[in-house]
Formats: sequence, C-alpha cells, structure tokens
Amino acid sequence: MGSSWEPLWLNDEPWTAHRALDLLPENNGPRVEAFRGSVVVTPSGGIDRRSAQRELAYLLKQAARRAGLWLYHEVNIVAGDDLFIPDIAVLRASGGGRTTMKISDAVLLGEIVSPGNRRKDVIDRPREYAAAGVPFFLRVDLRNRVPTLALYELVDGEYRPLAVAAAGSTFTMIRPFGFTVDPADLLDDEAH
Repeated sequence: MGSSWEPLWLNDEPWTAHRALDLLPENNGPRVEAFRGSVVVTPSGGIDRRSAQRELAYLLKQAARRAGLWLYHEVNIVAGDDLFIPDIAVLRASGGGRTTMKISDAVLLGEIVSPGNRRKDVIDRPREYAAAGVPFFLRVDLRNRVPTLALYELVDGEYRPLAVAAAGSTFTMIRPFGFTVDPADLLDDEAH
C-alpha cells in the first residue's frame, strides 16, 4: 500500500463513514468500509463472484429502471456513522454526481456471499440493513458453484423469506419490482 493508505494505521480515533471518505483514497481494489468505529477492508472476490455481481446488476438494473428505481453495485451507503458498500443497491433516487447515498434511499440491498466473509454476508449485514429499515434484502450464494438467490422482506424489524431459487429453476420476485432469472445464468459457464 502506498502512503495514501497511511491513515489506516495512523488513526487513533473511531472510524466513521465521513472520516473514511475524507481520509482514505478512492480505489478500484479492496472494499473499505467503516462499521461500529472500525475500518473493514475486504479484498476483491473471485471470478465467480465478480461474474455473478456483473450479470445480476445488469439484469436487475433493467427491471429496476422500469419501476422508476436506480441500481448500482458497490456504491457508498451511509447509515449514521457507518459506511457500507453492498454488492447491489437499488435506490429511490439517482446517485448521479454523488459520492455517497443515504441508507434511507435504499429499497433493496444485496450481498453476494463470500467464503471468507460468510458471517458478515449472512448474519451481520442483513441485521444492520434491517435495523436501518431497508425494505428488501437480496442474498446470492455461490456455494459449490450452484448459484442461489434469496429475497427477504422486512417485516416487524426482521427479514422474512419472500422468494428463493437455485440454479436450474426460476427465481421470481414481484416486490419491490418484477424480476425473473435462472440463477445459473449468473455464472460464466459455457453450458448450464
């Protein structure tokens, strides 16, 4: 790491979203988030993860736009002092010209489960997004190269399953907008 990353190891104050955005460099490498006063650095994922993120974002974006919503991947989402960078973010407002979006703009946040970050993607993130009132959470799991999509809706402060499908079947969601896909289409394979 170059000297522009010095604040990571020289900082002795709790990290906040604004502090991280002010002190750390923009990058196309590891994801740098601020959570509960700490900085969380996550390396870029494997090719399957990147492929799934690219394909899902492309397909979901079209459906979201038809519903008057905006989709971004790896956008800075500020929730109080925390800075999240979800894999997929469907927002009520355009992020054009902005560096960050408020979590209150989020309609749906999605995470692609990483083997090294399974707890964060399966337990921690959904809990934080639910606490912030994000209406929908989408999880993509690529375990054993069998993509599975699961959509959850916020009910009484907790996410409840709304739609689930694995590769070879059709994932269908009606809310917050209509969308269907065979999860197998998210990986770059010559044949399913």
